[in-house]
Amino acid sequence: MPVVSATDVRKVYDHEIVLDGVSLSVDEGERVGVVGNNGCGKSTLGRILGGLEAPDSGTIAVQRGAEVAYLAQDPRFAPGETVRQAVLSGLRAWNAAHARYERALEGLGTGVEVDRWLAEQTAAAEDVERAGGWDRLHEAEAILGRLGVDDIDASVDTLSGGRRRAVGLAKVLLSAPALAILDEPTNHLDIGTIEWLEEYLCDSYRGALILITHDRYVLDRVVMRTVEIDRGSAFSYNGGYESYLEAKADRIAQAERTESNRQNFLRRELAWLRRSPKARTGKSKSRIQRAHTALDRAAPEAEKIADLRATASRTGKTILEAEGLDVAIAGTTLVSGLTLRLSPGERIGIVGPNGCGKTVLLRTLLGLGDPAAGNLQIGANTRVAYLDQTRAHLDDRATIEENVAGVRSYFQIEGRSLSVRNYLERFLFEPSAARRLVATLSGGERARVALAKILASEANLLVLDEPTNDLDVSTLGALEMMISEFKGAALIVSHDRWFLDRLTTAILAFTGNGEIERFEGNYSDYRDKLEESARLPESAVGAGDTGAESLLRAQPKARKLSYAERVELNGLMEKIAAADARVGGIEARLADPEVYAKGGGQVASLLAELETAKSEADILIARWEELESKRA
Repeated sequence: MPVVSATDVRKVYDHEIVLDGVSLSVDEGERVGVVGNNGCGKSTLGRILGGLEAPDSGTIAVQRGAEVAYLAQDPRFAPGETVRQAVLSGLRAWNAAHARYERALEGLGTGVEVDRWLAEQTAAAEDVERAGGWDRLHEAEAILGRLGVDDIDASVDTLSGGRRRAVGLAKVLLSAPALAILDEPTNHLDIGTIEWLEEYLCDSYRGALILITHDRYVLDRVVMRTVEIDRGSAFSYNGGYESYLEAKADRIAQAERTESNRQNFLRRELAWLRRSPKARTGKSKSRIQRAHTALDRAAPEAEKIADLRATASRTGKTILEAEGLDVAIAGTTLVSGLTLRLSPGERIGIVGPNGCGKTVLLRTLLGLGDPAAGNLQIGANTRVAYLDQTRAHLDDRATIEENVAGVRSYFQIEGRSLSVRNYLERFLFEPSAARRLVATLSGGERARVALAKILASEANLLVLDEPTNDLDVSTLGALEMMISEFKGAALIVSHDRWFLDRLTTAILAFTGNGEIERFEGNYSDYRDKLEESARLPESAVGAGDTGAESLLRAQPKARKLSYAERVELNGLMEKIAAADARVGGIEARLADPEVYAKGGGQVASLLAELETAKSEADILIARWEELESKRA
């Protein structure tokens, strides 16, 4: 039964159609991922489904009595509210029952109308139990702790944007609504926390879920269905991110075939229309009308994807070297005894929990802060392109063009001269947008401006601090391709495991007490090595080991089948049976003498159908074996 249904929803901002007749239904317990380019309307749809914004037209139906909670990218709280108050404020029924219980206690203390107050206390206690029991505060503390918020009496006003988002997420998870709409919940969370959130959403959260996120591993492991918002329309695909990519590729190929057929039809009809008038009798009016209709129909608009490129300058013998490097803040050692030599072609990912010192380390390696001890050498020919996490090098009071180009009127990119506006088009900014103030931009647009600015000059060292924040999946793909083709070196701080798996040649992991360990390979290789180390006997690892072993203990347990995979596995046998039945049906037709008695014209097409059906059945069986093996 649907928790929420949207029918023909339309929304327009400043004469721009954001949502154009979108229909979407989310059933009880269903997990739906929402993807699309920045500015396509994902958050707008989330706010409309959450009842925070009204559509210009269309209808929204919510199941009677169902609670819907929406986590905004920048959640708001009452002024002066503490973390405890903010998180518990989502428990409306529990708060009301608990307040009644407290009033009953006060009433009993007066010694007046004792029977009435006793009855009220009993009724309120029963309502508290129905609303989740007496341990909700402990649950809140546990969820906040896993999200990195320890001081529940702190004022939310004093927290950073990332911590406020964590408080908002804890509020939604604790309230356990019938439908939770989470808008970019993994931004500013470290990898360990994201992996915990994955497990929680799969194993503990029982309500329906709409997950608006660019985290491709979260999409692949949590959601059962992926909805793409593209140029005002919604396209639904079964499965997670990988299934979505495959189905979208099929949809695009089908659209291209349809457009090719239309073009062929147009060519034939135009040739016919251009013949002498004698060829066009009264019987051909419908044919003429079809041709004009086809001519009037616009071709499907190609999806715009950022064209990111970085020109690597010549490197010397030394790019960057650190030996015995200590980094400290206010007497607290964040990094102890780091030795690092960076070579051309290396792409090193830096991981660790929030607050461990990843950004401080980057700034120290760039000479933007003094090390507490050790030696640091930056090569004489080293040219750095640095993307800071807060995009602080952008001037909100200036335009996009002024931020990126300054006083320049053109750029030299890969031996070509590009005007500033042509250069900005590579980052998906139309010429008319170049004069927009940066202060008016979304998070994703700001990220693209920051990338345009740092990539405008030649560099041989890319230093990227959380580059994936706020970027949509297509821009992430373009960024990954650009970095993979870059001839220089790269240092990358990121919580995006997909991004790290695609790019890194080594991982620097903060393992506690200021120690950093280097692991060759990508993020998955690093996790595999941690798990292998944890399986070794203590004598093989070394007594009292506090490095990789202690870090692994802080990580979630080895992954089982995700929720989406369990749902997929449960339905696979039915699909396999249907596929086998289709194969059997085609084979029966091929065995029918009547097929051959008619000249055998159907045989070739039936054989092609049989080949396709067998292939589909084999794919389903292979997937069933894969999931069964993983479950075992």
